[in-house]
Amino acid sequence: MKYFTLILAFLLFSCEEKKDVLLPKSNVTIVKDVQDHSPIYIFFKTVGKDTIADVNRKNSIISTNWILNVDKRLPLKLVIPEVMKLQKKKRDDSAHKNENAENYYSYADSIGKNMAFLPFTKVYYKMEIANNRSQLYFKKNGMIKYSGRKTYDFPKSNLKPFLDSLVINPKAQITFSYDKNMHFEDYIQCKILVQTIIDKKIPYVFINEEEEFVF
Repeated sequence: MKYFTLILAFLLFSCEEKKDVLLPKSNVTIVKDVQDHSPIYIFFKTVGKDTIADVNRKNSIISTNWILNVDKRLPLKLVIPEVMKLQKKKRDDSAHKNENAENYYSYADSIGKNMAFLPFTKVYYKMEIANNRSQLYFKKNGMIKYSGRKTYDFPKSNLKPFLDSLVINPKAQITFSYDKNMHFEDYIQCKILVQTIIDKKIPYVFINEEEEFVF
């Protein structure tokens, strides 16, 4: 599919108004193709000095896979509350529910020069500080803070070696938390990093992938 010409922006024409979504970029594809999908757009919008996450879900159908096209410039504190509303609507609609329908974020694979997709169907977001004893907090500046018996700060590039060296009770869990001021592009890159590590079949049984905290 010739998606690359659309990578920098999705164009949506409505009432003669053109809007565009600047997609996040990465250098790896998690999912390359999604069939039977509905597009949802979260635009970057400014009103005076304020930035707004402007959601358009006119073409979304509950029973289909949802692809969320989110502008990479938006901070998580604006994006995630809107994502939570969308998730709740889909999860609560029992009349049209399709157990096989997934939710994905779209992004651009700058190496493969194709559109790519990152699943997040099972994630439950919480806009609060995690009360879990052990957590990995992804900071806006590219560093990660680990809080457990001890506290460590290290760059994202050291995440795999850190997890390899970590000794933790398998019954315990590490939650992932993200800086609410982080741009959406940085968030996607963090999630892709985590996914590529987990996809290597390393038994990180202590990682909780179903809850994410944003604060």
